[in-house]
Amino acid sequence: MRRRPPVPEHAGMDDAMAQRFLEDGFVKIEGAFPPRVAEHCARLLWREAGYDAEDPGTWKDPVVWVGDMAQGPFAASVNSPVLHEAFDVLVGAGRWQSRYSVGSFPLRFPHATEPDDAGWHIEGSYTAEGAEHEWPYANLVSRGRALLMLMLYSEVTEEDAPTRIRVGSHLDVPRVLAPYGEKGASSLTLGPKVAEASAGRPLAHATGNPGDVYLCHPFLVHAAQPHHGTHPRFMGQPPLMPAAPYELDRPDATYSPVESAIRRGLSNEG
Repeated sequence: MRRRPPVPEHAGMDDAMAQRFLEDGFVKIEGAFPPRVAEHCARLLWREAGYDAEDPGTWKDPVVWVGDMAQGPFAASVNSPVLHEAFDVLVGAGRWQSRYSVGSFPLRFPHATEPDDAGWHIEGSYTAEGAEHEWPYANLVSRGRALLMLMLYSEVTEEDAPTRIRVGSHLDVPRVLAPYGEKGASSLTLGPKVAEASAGRPLAHATGNPGDVYLCHPFLVHAAQPHHGTHPRFMGQPPLMPAAPYELDRPDATYSPVESAIRRGLSNEG
């Protein structure tokens, strides 16, 4: 009689994570990287912003973009064992690439002026050949993006401009993308369409503590919002890159939760 391989102790937790991700389009990983790492990253972000953390009088703009952040603490934050395990669950072992940069940051500060960047959208990930403009594109197999990550480097409360999330909206988007084929469509084109398709979805906010990470389906509809709090919001939003393109017709049916969600959305089961 053949012995069954042992079941990992975390198998049940993995199943619960995958199911929650499939239904909601995101999972929150609390303490995905250590708070001390987040604190070190925040100091580097303050330095790049050129503002004084102790003097709100220096916070001149509602949004300050800082360039590609790839210093050691940022690389450590996006490569924690907890996150790697979650990537395996949601994307599939061997189907994603490690990354060491967290990319550019939109640092959001309390401000009387409301920035004009709060529209509902999904993230584009590539430049299409022959495109008439530079807006990034997205297609049905999420070319160039395995996940969207929302990585908290400061405390984010309901008052601190948390990213707004339409829960379950990732199931609305595949039917929007399907007519555009392999080329896909730009974020400019898709924004109003995914906003309309997901309009009835309940709302959640990406709040949490330094070190928390939201792992989101690449088709999750989300939006920024004005900052009405007192503390700046430092949150990275890098993509997890795929090691190979997503597939929606696998002969062995070994679909990742990301792929399963796309298939479910196409079948109108959302």
